[in-house]
Amino acid sequence: MSAPTPAPSAEPQAGSAGARPAATPTPDPKAGTARDPRRTLGSRLTALTGGTLVRVVLVVIALFWLMPAAGLLGSSFRDSADIASSGWWTVFTDPGQLTVANYDALFANDAIIDSLWVTVGITVPSTALVVLLGSLAGYAFAWLDFPGRDWWFLVVVGLLVVPVQVALIPVAKLFNTLGIFETAPGVILFHTAFGLPFAVFLLRNFFLEIPRELLEAARLDGAGEIRLFTRVVLPLGGPAIASLGIFQFLWVWNDMLVALIFADSGSPPITVALQQQVRQFGNNIDVLAPGAFISMVIPLAVFFAFQRQFVSGVMAGAVK
Repeated sequence: MSAPTPAPSAEPQAGSAGARPAATPTPDPKAGTARDPRRTLGSRLTALTGGTLVRVVLVVIALFWLMPAAGLLGSSFRDSADIASSGWWTVFTDPGQLTVANYDALFANDAIIDSLWVTVGITVPSTALVVLLGSLAGYAFAWLDFPGRDWWFLVVVGLLVVPVQVALIPVAKLFNTLGIFETAPGVILFHTAFGLPFAVFLLRNFFLEIPRELLEAARLDGAGEIRLFTRVVLPLGGPAIASLGIFQFLWVWNDMLVALIFADSGSPPITVALQQQVRQFGNNIDVLAPGAFISMVIPLAVFFAFQRQFVSGVMAGAVK
């Protein structure tokens, strides 16, 4: 009885005489040659420059934006005769023009120093009140249920379109009746009132992004509304609150219209004090230049100090 013949293998064994390697598809030399001209131009620029061209353009734009500040800085270290005879850029070719006499005269000017302190006394309370009241109102509109909540929020949104100029005369009459016209509290109250609508709108929308489950878990742990607001909502809303504080600080510090009308003419803020140095046939450039530069540097320092929180607050809404 003969043994059964084994079935032929479906695949040839490696190394056998009849085995052939698997066929490899031959690439078509004409395939993939079509290119999008728009994409090709961008890819070529990126490949050639490696991002250098973009950096150069950004640096040029930044230099144009910084040129007025550089001119003001250079002028603040030059005396009146040099400022009248040549441009500020001559300090690069003639550094001997630089002097600190202007800053000595500025810090010896009691009116300018008092105006700086008045500006600080107006800006800090106005910013703190807007941040505090805006945070409380934003939390209430976001997570508390009360009658007419949506309608009241529409009223707040509607106040955003009210220009400051429309309210100057009515508010001036009201402040005069209350006895706070041309006083620092009147200016603080005005800035707080007109800063609150934007603050409530911004923080309410940011607080709505907080997960409801997180708030409910805190309530189950026995947290009341005040503790929930201070321990959960405020830490999570830090970026938005920092952004709001920077906006409010810059707006109040650089304001001149409200300060010119509602502030005390005897001790005005720095913007009005510098404007008073401008005369009909000339100006105190030795006081204006360093005073304007210091007035500009302080809000810039505040911005750079909270730059990280500001960027986080701006990007938070887009990321979410």
